[in-house]
Amino acid sequence: MANSKMILIIIAVIGLFAGNSCLAEDCTTAADPNTVNARPAAPPNTVDAILKKISDKTLQLNYYQGQIEYKFIQPLLESEAVRKGTLYYAKFGKKSKLRINFATLKQDDEKEEKYREEYIFDGVWLTQINYQIKSVRKYQLTEPNKPADAFDVASDTIPLIGFTKIDNLKKQFEISLVDQKNSKLPTFFQLHLKVKPNSTYKDDYVSLDFWIDKKLSLPTKIVAVSTEEDIYEIKFLQSKIDEKINEKTFDFKIPNGFGEPEIVPLKKKKK
Repeated sequence: MANSKMILIIIAVIGLFAGNSCLAEDCTTAADPNTVNARPAAPPNTVDAILKKISDKTLQLNYYQGQIEYKFIQPLLESEAVRKGTLYYAKFGKKSKLRINFATLKQDDEKEEKYREEYIFDGVWLTQINYQIKSVRKYQLTEPNKPADAFDVASDTIPLIGFTKIDNLKKQFEISLVDQKNSKLPTFFQLHLKVKPNSTYKDDYVSLDFWIDKKLSLPTKIVAVSTEEDIYEIKFLQSKIDEKINEKTFDFKIPNGFGEPEIVPLKKKKK
């Protein structure tokens, strides 16, 4: 059921919550506004100010738990698939872990059905367990001796607002704040990222939209439109911020009757 683009979207979700590195701004600038190199504060409710709020929030985030809804739409085929499940993220010292347990699937006009599939990331491996076909795949995302925040893995493929430097985002995208005309008291900001003609993402995406909860300063919805006109939509619901999660939540065993895991090795970057 999973395809390569879906795997990348899953990685993007991991990166979105693995925010323990100073990437949106220089670390000294973000940590101490009184330093010599500190930039002037951006006016409230501007693109720069919103990006910085997200960065500041994710840097402080230690635990996250919530419901996730993943929708894949193919307009040309008039097809739509919706998966629902639970997402867990936690930092343990210098390491971070993430787990997504998908529990249901609804395709087109069919009834929602149970469809169990799990993704677990431990800093090196992204493990995919599919209970329908009793298969396991392990995607190596970084070198074993260099556990990574998934942002470092995902950033070459999917831009993550709040983690990518603002100046670099502006080189790749035309970024605008969408006016919420239909809401008297909007509870979120919407950022629209239009891919520039010379962007490194030009072969993958036409645009991306991020809905940012004003209270949480975290994304609650992401919509990516690919160059193939497919639409990828992720919603984060019933969020629990910094409620402690037991590390055993991220443990797993391959069930009896499943075959040997298929290993997808690390792709070497071209020099």
